[in-house]
Amino acid sequence: MKSLLYFLLSLTLVLQATAQEKWDLRKCVDYAMKNNISVKQADIQARISALQLKQAELAKYPNANLSSGLGVQFGRSIDRTTNIYSNTQSLYQNYQLQTGIEVYNYNRLNNNIAYAKFNAQAALADVEKAANDASLSVCTYYLQVLAAKEQVIISQLQIGQTQIQLNLTKKKVEAGALPELNSLEIEAQLANDSSTYISAQTNYQQSVQSLKGVLNLDAAIPFEVVIPEATSIPVLSFGDLQPETVYQLALNTQPQQRANSFRIKAAEKGIAINKAYMYPSLSLGINLSTNFYNSFHKIDGYTLNGYSPNGDKVNIGGTDFLINSPNVSIRQSKNSFGQIWNGYGNQLDNNFGQTIGFNVSVPIFNNGQYRIAYEQSKLTYKTQLLNKEGADMTLKQNIYTAYSNAVSALQKKNAGLKSVESNQKVFDFATKRYALGLLSTIDLLTNENNLLRSKLQQVSNEYDYIFKMKLLEFYKGQGLRL
Repeated sequence: MKSLLYFLLSLTLVLQATAQEKWDLRKCVDYAMKNNISVKQADIQARISALQLKQAELAKYPNANLSSGLGVQFGRSIDRTTNIYSNTQSLYQNYQLQTGIEVYNYNRLNNNIAYAKFNAQAALADVEKAANDASLSVCTYYLQVLAAKEQVIISQLQIGQTQIQLNLTKKKVEAGALPELNSLEIEAQLANDSSTYISAQTNYQQSVQSLKGVLNLDAAIPFEVVIPEATSIPVLSFGDLQPETVYQLALNTQPQQRANSFRIKAAEKGIAINKAYMYPSLSLGINLSTNFYNSFHKIDGYTLNGYSPNGDKVNIGGTDFLINSPNVSIRQSKNSFGQIWNGYGNQLDNNFGQTIGFNVSVPIFNNGQYRIAYEQSKLTYKTQLLNKEGADMTLKQNIYTAYSNAVSALQKKNAGLKSVESNQKVFDFATKRYALGLLSTIDLLTNENNLLRSKLQQVSNEYDYIFKMKLLEFYKGQGLRL
């Protein structure tokens, strides 16, 4: 019983520790890189490309194949050791070792290795791109969670502020200084503030679920993010993020651009590979072989049973004489198992043969396959050049657009900050006038709502600005950090 209690207590502590564990952006990004489906798919393709590179490298080495056959012959067949036809049952076995290597192929094998190498490097860059895309998605949803959490906090503070106003107003109503309508209006405002808080809390939970979806986390797993102060999140200055400077750096740091460069180099090697197929090639071949053959029966001797005419004649001195042939019967018996295999080693040694030779292949006419493949490879190269040009143009457009958006977000953030400051002053002044009975409850609540809206909007402005700046830092190659 005590063991069970200890186990339950330990399990409770572990679950509490798990529930209390908070995720920062780095932990979210690391988890996404390991579990994101797109990253896993890109990693598989990279592994396939690595195997193709290994196969291309091994193609330079000689190939070797060893074969052996063991069987029984029936009826009329050729004796494999004498090449004479016989009509008997026999046992045979043969061995053959073949090896060959390409001596000259117009550098096709080396170009094939380079082609596979560039494709493997491009595949690795694709993995990095998939990881970057996943990281950017995680950062986007992470900042949405932070903004939603800030709005929850502001809504909570607003409820507390309205509650204080309600308490003060009730005291004045009880003292007869204010009509009861004032407290009823503030109670209605408190209900609205509570509704705003519930909406903010719902929005926060939805943002958390969206982030967990990007991370491929179970929706039921407890999850809480680290909430840094928006003002403490470091961002580079606009002077360090000028669009042309960022673009020139991005051409060398962005994985998509590096992948395109590798594919262009691979396409160049593809042209050389297809060109090599139109030139002669020389290969060296070596063949080693031997065999064993033995009959199931052995000849013990011969018996002469007389002579009989065979139908042929010979003319001697004008007289025809019949030719007789001897009637011979063969005495044979079955070989034992050991006798069948007798002389196995000697036969393999005596029948051992070696062959070495060169083979020249000269392409003359092959229905235009090699020529068309060569022309297609040149078009593939041009296609890769256009792909790179288009990707670079898109990258430049994205960077300049991101810079314009960041400038606009900064202006919006500054304007929102002034709006919050102005609404705060108006609300503070309205609160004092309301306390003196110089302002109606409706006007006070209007000013309070204006302040709440400006604060909520400013939270969105703040995190929108941070994301836009982080996007520029991402293009510059600075990574994602909060």
